[in-house]
Amino acid sequence: MSSSSVDGLVSGLSTSSMISSLMQVEAAPQTRLKSKVSTAQTAVSSYQAVNSRLVALKNAATDLGALSTWRAVKPTSSSTTVTATAVTGTNAASGTTVFDVKSLAKNQVTTAKVSADGAITSAGSLQITVGPLDGSDKDKLTTVTLGDDKSAKGIAAAINAAGLGVKATVVSTGGTSNILQLSGAKTGANAAFKIDGLDGLASPLTNVASATNARLDIGGGDANSAAGGYSVTSETNTFTALMPGVSISVSKLEDGVTVTADSDVDGMANKIQAMVDAANSTLSEISNQTAYDANTKQSSPLTGDFSVRNISQVLLSKVSLGLTYTNPSYDSTQPSDPATKTNLEKISISLAKIGVQLDRSGKLVFNKDDFTASYNANPTQTQAAGIEFADQTRAMAFDQSRNITSVITGRNNEIDSLNSQISNWDVRLAAKKLALQKTYSDLETSLGKLKNQSSWLSGQLSSL
Repeated sequence: MSSSSVDGLVSGLSTSSMISSLMQVEAAPQTRLKSKVSTAQTAVSSYQAVNSRLVALKNAATDLGALSTWRAVKPTSSSTTVTATAVTGTNAASGTTVFDVKSLAKNQVTTAKVSADGAITSAGSLQITVGPLDGSDKDKLTTVTLGDDKSAKGIAAAINAAGLGVKATVVSTGGTSNILQLSGAKTGANAAFKIDGLDGLASPLTNVASATNARLDIGGGDANSAAGGYSVTSETNTFTALMPGVSISVSKLEDGVTVTADSDVDGMANKIQAMVDAANSTLSEISNQTAYDANTKQSSPLTGDFSVRNISQVLLSKVSLGLTYTNPSYDSTQPSDPATKTNLEKISISLAKIGVQLDRSGKLVFNKDDFTASYNANPTQTQAAGIEFADQTRAMAFDQSRNITSVITGRNNEIDSLNSQISNWDVRLAAKKLALQKTYSDLETSLGKLKNQSSWLSGQLSSL
């Protein structure tokens, strides 16, 4: 029953307004529940903002602590035609190699003069062998059946459809003859091929380029093996096994090329800077979410939340208290001397040794020059300190993130419970509204009857 059907028809009262006012009073408990849900949702959003910064910090610390970060190299080449590129991994090592580029990897190109029109062969099939063509197990013989179209284009189409790693094309010369050109899809000796059964051509199949491997000679190559020389080959113009962690690509025959791989100190410093930035981002987010403005008396969603504010203290203490870690150079068979700090099993240092400090505002700062100087002076201990700092920060960020995630789960469960209560109140309030509407409707009906009786009585009295 809608309120418009009972709105003051007899009494002249705005019963719909009265019902609305009464319903506001009845809905007060539900309104308070909705306010609690809104507050809890705002808090959850704030917790999630802090947690996302913690996850980013954990990821940055994981990157810094990875062995691939500390074993990365930065290669350089003495030649503009030789490119040296670092390969991500943990097997990279500093070093230098000198070599001569004696050959480049090429694909085979075979051609034959063919008629521009009509069939160029009467053969029903071709035998194509792909491999080093040395009679080894790597040689693969495939029979390609030719269709009715035995023109140059038809044969080229049949070869291409076989998918054997041989690309066939017909080159138009503008005369009565064309060129059937067969090219290996890959470079290297293992991609060589031969074709049997293609008889009756205007000219025989001729190799205009042979499939060859690229070759580098070190120390004079295999020809000077007695003096330690050796050769390395590749089916492509890229060599990945000559230097650990370095990929070398060649593009020209050249002697006396030097490739040097040095430790990528810049890359290490960038990873430390990334972790410092992530830490500062976490501190800033915590400050924003827990701030209190004394002038406006305005709180933030997490003002007074000790668990969140404590994250800042835990993080800052990691820097202010320094590091204690296992000495990678410790030799248990040799004496230790605490006075000179030599051969100690445990080393305690300030993080300033690797360039990390706290500034006056309580934020982390990183000095790349200090880190570089420390690494160049003692790369082993600097690596150990950097990995320990990363591992401790990662563990801290993981633990704090897990705690925040638990709080978020608890708040979401609370929100679900409140929303369930709100839904229950919807049912109650709907029933209450119907009851009020019926009450006022009945009241109007009763008043209508009384009014009719009054009118009747008045009519009877006036007739006397």
